[in-house]
Amino acid sequence: MAGAGDTVKVHYHGTLDSGEVFDSSLQRAPLTFTVGSGQVIEGFDDAVRGLAVGESVSVRLEPEQAYGERDPAAVMTVWREGAPEGLAVGDHLQLDNGLVVTVVGISETEIHLDLN
Repeated sequence: MAGAGDTVKVHYHGTLDSGEVFDSSLQRAPLTFTVGSGQVIEGFDDAVRGLAVGESVSVRLEPEQAYGERDPAAVMTVWREGAPEGLAVGDHLQLDNGLVVTVVGISETEIHLDLN
């Protein structure tokens, strides 16, 4: 049974209420983390506590158990010049500070990024 301080390896498949998949480890290596260390969001950490090796669980996380409520003000606009070729709406980019953002709009001169 997984408990605080245990290192675990898990596969996960994250979906939004709409059913859209926002992240999945199924096509890559499992996520490895130490339970209770703050390395993953609270709801994910809580979901694995008490699980045995090979056991699976489905959970629905509320915003406060994950990344918080969506902030409509957390959308920024940057100049398109110097952006990667072939960039499309829905693509994810990692900024220099490590933050992963979603491209939500592209014009001739600008790119709109969602930081939520």
